[in-house]
Amino acid sequence: MRFFRGQITTIADEMVKALIAANFVEVTSESQAEVVLDVEAVLKEYLRMQRDVNEKAKDTVASRNLDYSQLSKVRQEEAARRGMSAPEDWLLKQLVEVMLHSKNVDEVFGQDHELRRTMRDVLKRYADTEKELDRQVRARIKNLQEGTTNWEIEYQRVMGDLKEQKRLD
Repeated sequence: MRFFRGQITTIADEMVKALIAANFVEVTSESQAEVVLDVEAVLKEYLRMQRDVNEKAKDTVASRNLDYSQLSKVRQEEAARRGMSAPEDWLLKQLVEVMLHSKNVDEVFGQDHELRRTMRDVLKRYADTEKELDRQVRARIKNLQEGTTNWEIEYQRVMGDLKEQKRLD
C-alpha cells in the first residue's frame, strides 16, 4: 500500500475521525490531536521502512550485478527479512496496536477486525491516488522500455513533477 508523505496528516485525521464516528474508540476532544499524532508516527515509520527496503533492494541488485528485472524479487525478500512480507497487514497491525496502547485513547470498543476495516478503507482512498499518478506517469513515458535505467530515471522525474504539481510530497 502506497501513499504520499504529504498526505499523512490528512490520512491520520480522517482515520481517527472515522474510528470515533463509528464508536470504535473514545477520545476526548482535547486528546484527539495527540491520537492523530500517534497515528502519523506509525504512518511515517511505515514509509521510512518501505523506503529502506527499496534502497536496500536496489543496492543488492547493483552489488550482485543482477538484472534490474530482479528488483521486485529482491525487494520482496528484503521486506520478508524485515517482517514486512505483507506490508498492508503490518501497517494495520501497528495502527491497531497504537489505538490499543495509546494513553491518549480513553477506550477502545471496536474489535480488531472492525478497527482494521475502518482504517483500511481510509488508506485505500489515498492509495488510489498513487495508482492514478502511476497511470499518468506511465502514459507520459510509454516510449521508453520498462526496466531500463532510462525508464527508471524518467519515471522518477515525471512522478516528482506530478507530485509537485499536486502538492503531494
